[in-house]
Amino acid sequence: MAPAFRDGDRVLVRRGPRPAVGQVVVAERPAGGGTWPAPPVRAGAGTAGVRGRDWLIKRVAALPGDPVPRDRVRSLAAAPERRVPPGKVVLLGDNGRVSFDSRDVGYFPLDRVLGTVVTRSPRGSSS
Repeated sequence: MAPAFRDGDRVLVRRGPRPAVGQVVVAERPAGGGTWPAPPVRAGAGTAGVRGRDWLIKRVAALPGDPVPRDRVRSLAAAPERRVPPGKVVLLGDNGRVSFDSRDVGYFPLDRVLGTVVTRSPRGSSS
């Protein structure tokens, strides 16, 4: 998500309501082949339920019911549906040339979004 976020930054994430288009979220990174090795983190899971997973920081580009952003997401250019399906979300990084996001894997399951970023603490700051 450079330049907005850098490796080592800490973020405070609000879990709960569905994010809005344009918001920055933390989502679980899929393993090879666009699959996840464990079930989604359940609501109310504490630190132990979140630890040990691979997380991404991305911006929400489209939510269920929104038009599929074919012009910005090459992996969805041939998607048969006109609108983002229920339970799916399109996530994009701010630095598209090097970002791993929906341009690579298509839709992310909405239940793999941990929450919305509320604030960040840049690496090296004391907090």
